[in-house]
Amino acid sequence: MDKLFAINIEKQEVIVSESPKGSQNIMEVERVARKDNELLYQAVKTLTMVSNAPMFNVKLFKAMDKVCQLIYLNETTKM
Repeated sequence: MDKLFAINIEKQEVIVSESPKGSQNIMEVERVARKDNELLYQAVKTLTMVSNAPMFNVKLFKAMDKVCQLIYLNETTKM
């Protein structure tokens, strides 16, 4: 199941969630502090900028989302 990413700028953290395919329910998985994973924080920040762009680019969004997925996966498999 792919993860969904959001940024909480005030708390300086990434909110990681997931949603089963075909479901409208979103379940929070964890929150990752910026100080604990700066790379993930910056990637999700970029993903957010791409999604808010006036000319939304689907290919760019999917590529950036994949980067976020890989960074997160890499960090969780280190544990």
